[in-house]
Amino acid sequence: MTYLDELFSVAGKTALVTGAATGIGRMAATGLVQGGARVLIASRKGADCARVAEELNAIGKGSAEGFSGDVSTEEGIAALVAEVRSRTDSLNILINNAGVSWGAEYEDFPYSAWAKVLGVNVTGLFHLTRELTLMLEKAASDEDPARIINLGSVMGTQPMADGAYSYTASKAAVHHLTRTLANELAARRITVNAFAPGPFQSRMTAFATGTDEQADKVGKRVPIGRIGAPDDIAGATLYLCSRAGSYVTGAILPLDGGQSAQHGMTLFKE
Repeated sequence: MTYLDELFSVAGKTALVTGAATGIGRMAATGLVQGGARVLIASRKGADCARVAEELNAIGKGSAEGFSGDVSTEEGIAALVAEVRSRTDSLNILINNAGVSWGAEYEDFPYSAWAKVLGVNVTGLFHLTRELTLMLEKAASDEDPARIINLGSVMGTQPMADGAYSYTASKAAVHHLTRTLANELAARRITVNAFAPGPFQSRMTAFATGTDEQADKVGKRVPIGRIGAPDDIAGATLYLCSRAGSYVTGAILPLDGGQSAQHGMTLFKE
């Protein structure tokens, strides 16, 4: 390996990526497989995960395995943990990507949308992480910590909802929980960081980015002039999960084309 290859390598590592059949989860899984990792892909749509794993196995240096996993209930998390343990006895990387959203006008936003969204995006994330901590700790070393990446959002950074009130609150909670766990797990040689993505094409954002025309329209609202691309997620994933990112923990990484620094304020200029 060259220096750069070795610095950003994830070869030989084992990762679990939840919600990885589509969107950002699939982008992260693709980067890891291309980097030589063994990637376990889980979501509620097990058949889709198996299909994605087959596609990734055809192109990557590493390998992928797809199966069903549900983080919306305690029983689902227990079943997912059991499945992971049946496949490996240690885990180098956990990417908590599974998430749900709910959109409605302020006057009509339902009570049930809070329990559903926070149950997956926050409660499920926490309990899956807790249940897999010993497996992460087993794979960790001083030179090469185990890695956790949580999926936050620019909506958890900026005070905006666009009708997704429980979602934006859940992502702010993910950011705070990420920093909390980074502090608590550092002594166990586990780093904990979060992505805070802006707009990417995914099943969750299909209503706004499903076509190229829609994606271009949304991209014009981003300072850098476009929505996110798969390589933006893959590159950030390889950075945080390789030796290059071994000293980073407690970070909320903005993958948003500048939206987290964007504001409409002016003081003295027209």
